[in-house]
Amino acid sequence: MFVLIVGAGRVGSSAARSALASGHDVSVLDDDPLSHERLDAGQATSWEDAGGRFTVGHGIEIEALLEAGIDQADMFIACTHGDNTNLILAQIAQKKFGIKKVIARVMDPARAAWYEQQGLRTISPTRHAIEQFEVALAEGAS
Repeated sequence: MFVLIVGAGRVGSSAARSALASGHDVSVLDDDPLSHERLDAGQATSWEDAGGRFTVGHGIEIEALLEAGIDQADMFIACTHGDNTNLILAQIAQKKFGIKKVIARVMDPARAAWYEQQGLRTISPTRHAIEQFEVALAEGAS
């Protein structure tokens, strides 16, 4: 499976390394050329020598998405630092490029829930943290 990940922060680079280690073809797009260092961190070889692909560019630019391989992607993951950017990118991947497996990281739990209701798969670290705190509180009360 060819996976395109936009955003090479801690989450995106970790997801990319995991996907590559699982045997997927992985391309990462990020606007910061230094974010490439996260892809190489802790690896025996460079990201490219391991088979990964890295493109410097802005995810909201169609040319950068095409250079990163969006037209070949089987799965698209949007995990930049901005909810708006991730939601726009996910919709572009779904609607313009017809990618069936699209996931967007959305920090705002209410927005994540609303977009889920519209058919977009989201992951909300904030929602997950709230759920974990609720579990911890319930365990502490007993």
